[in-house]
Amino acid sequence: MKNYLNFEADIKNLESEIEKLKDPYNHEGLTEVDTKKIELMQKELNEKLKTIYSNLDPWQTTMVARHEDRPKSKFFIDNLFEDFIPLAGDRHYGEDKSVLTGFAKFNGISVLVIGQEKGEDLDSRIDRNFGMMRPEGYRKTIRLMELADRFNIPIISFIDTPGAYPGVGAEERGQAEAIAKSIECCMKIKVPTISIIIGEGGSGGAIALASSNKVLMLENAIYSVISPEGCATILWRDPQKMLDAAKAMKLSARDLLELKIIDEIIPEPIGGAHRDRNLILENIRLSIIQNLGTFKNMTNDQILTERKNKFLKIGRNKGFVTKSEELSNLALKNDYFLKTLTSKKILLLSLGIIVIFFISIMIFL
Repeated sequence: MKNYLNFEADIKNLESEIEKLKDPYNHEGLTEVDTKKIELMQKELNEKLKTIYSNLDPWQTTMVARHEDRPKSKFFIDNLFEDFIPLAGDRHYGEDKSVLTGFAKFNGISVLVIGQEKGEDLDSRIDRNFGMMRPEGYRKTIRLMELADRFNIPIISFIDTPGAYPGVGAEERGQAEAIAKSIECCMKIKVPTISIIIGEGGSGGAIALASSNKVLMLENAIYSVISPEGCATILWRDPQKMLDAAKAMKLSARDLLELKIIDEIIPEPIGGAHRDRNLILENIRLSIIQNLGTFKNMTNDQILTERKNKFLKIGRNKGFVTKSEELSNLALKNDYFLKTLTSKKILLLSLGIIVIFFISIMIFL
């Protein structure tokens, strides 16, 4: 049974009519399939899908990204890679089933695959903790990323999580420290890293694995520091204002590409990735091949520098240098800013000394 979003009522009606026409024996008075009518209605359906999905607002995009039929990480791992060998455990506490990790072959190349997995049905979603990783999950990925770095194996990550698990046990076991260590590991390894946001990219739970050389994003995926509901609750104390929050947060792929937070948008089939899984598989396969090819003639040190500079460029369009060779040193654009900053420090220090001097005089008097 197909699942429909609340703005897909017209699509649901059209598909129901098409299904009835394809099975005429379930209805009185019909004994043959009306192929011409089916063809016309199919054309109308395609036009309707194209119209709706080309004009999604940020909140509708969020609902598509969370669609329960949307292909998950396990689907992509099973169909894009060969000889996948799953590895488990963080060697400290235990296993975290919300993230799949292991080595595999992609087009004959050995790769490390990491996939945040939400699950396909209620039982698997509970087992996978709805894709919300615990500290042991991040420590497992750190262990395997360091292993891949040691053997010069590229890393491909599939990001799909509402955020890291906020439970008491996770906090007691060092959730924030594990996320920070994961980001640090992503930034210091010297092998090519590619992250693909396939659904939700929520908060630090996503960026812990998405600090990569190439951050790719499916057309209807989202990537944000917090969920729209959470943002609306904090800013307006009203979770119903999630549309306003979603618009303000710039969480869609188009907005993030314009802001240069991500590197590429992978197109989806009309109506979302869940409507044509074979097509989305092929689109992702071609994108991975193309992006892995960009690292062929790069040394490990160049790969590391390119990744560092990519993140240092974010938000540095004004006032700071944009030359890649200077970014790693956090150099400023010119000496004027440095001189101004220094003069301000001296002025503040002088005022502080004067204030302390007068306070001392008042006390002794």
